[in-house]
Amino acid sequence: MTVNNKRVFYVKYLAHEIYADILKRRPDVRLDRLENESPDEVAAPILSAAHAYQVGAARDELARHFHVDPELLRRAPNLLIVSSNGAGFDPVDVDACTAAGVLVVNQSGGNANSVAEHALGMLLTLSKRILEADRALRRGRDVNRNALIGNEAQGKTIGIVGLGNVGRRIAELCKGLLHMKVIACDPYLTAQEMAARGGEKVELDELLRRADFVSISCPLTRDSRGMIGAREFSLMPPHAFFITTARGFIHDEAALEEALSNKRIAGAGLDVWAKEPPPPDHPLLRFDNVLASPHTAGVTREARINMGKIAAEQILDALDGKRPPRIVNPEVWPAYAMRFERTFGFAPK
Repeated sequence: MTVNNKRVFYVKYLAHEIYADILKRRPDVRLDRLENESPDEVAAPILSAAHAYQVGAARDELARHFHVDPELLRRAPNLLIVSSNGAGFDPVDVDACTAAGVLVVNQSGGNANSVAEHALGMLLTLSKRILEADRALRRGRDVNRNALIGNEAQGKTIGIVGLGNVGRRIAELCKGLLHMKVIACDPYLTAQEMAARGGEKVELDELLRRADFVSISCPLTRDSRGMIGAREFSLMPPHAFFITTARGFIHDEAALEEALSNKRIAGAGLDVWAKEPPPPDHPLLRFDNVLASPHTAGVTREARINMGKIAAEQILDALDGKRPPRIVNPEVWPAYAMRFERTFGFAPK
């Protein structure tokens, strides 16, 4: 093997150090690290030579000039592959990558169980009013427990928006552990496919009207951006809870604040935000019936190891000319294959 003829870089952090450990076993691969503050004289040669960019999925933790946009692609003319640390790819302009012949891959499914467990934890905490009870105890004496009556989740209906890797695991947990009825909305799956994943296929409006718990588990796309707003919250019954472990910008935070203020819904569990982490004075953090976390649903030791491992294996397979299993923009393959062959002298399969 030619030493260091395949160049990979990342900025600030990896999902787990196992990623670097796996790449270091390959003498033909060089892994470079940059920081958000890396000066151009350090960053420019690395970007110029890079064939692959392992990019962090958290948009607000990554310096804007390292987001994958037309300008970065101009600075990285040899770039073939952009690989997200997680299932999301917020800092990546997929259309710009496609136009440039750059393949985009993610690690979809790598943290599905962690995210699903987080969603289930939020569901139970909200339903049983555990958060409200905890806060009441910390604030004063003589807490009236009859003012904190919750509900069992068993037998209730959960509506899951997006029945992919995370959504189907939520369905499995809710149905298997709590015998809940699962309804789901996913335009990319047939009714038969959704039934196999444990959910009854319904349209979004019907899901919102019927569900006792609404769980958002879909990716952020042009179609899903702003999908849940004032109209959608108004369709939910007053006893229903809204839970999202997906991405910020899918739901309208101002509309959710209004729905909570007017008691149109019973509460919310929020792991994702328009600005991450949200500021301490964020309006949604003033509600006792809002359970909040700073995009940590998929941040477990087990998930981080798994994400790092599958990311490393996928990037090495791609650099070896194999077709990766988690392609975000499959339509780019012909252009990507031509660029790959010009770079390495053989066509990917």
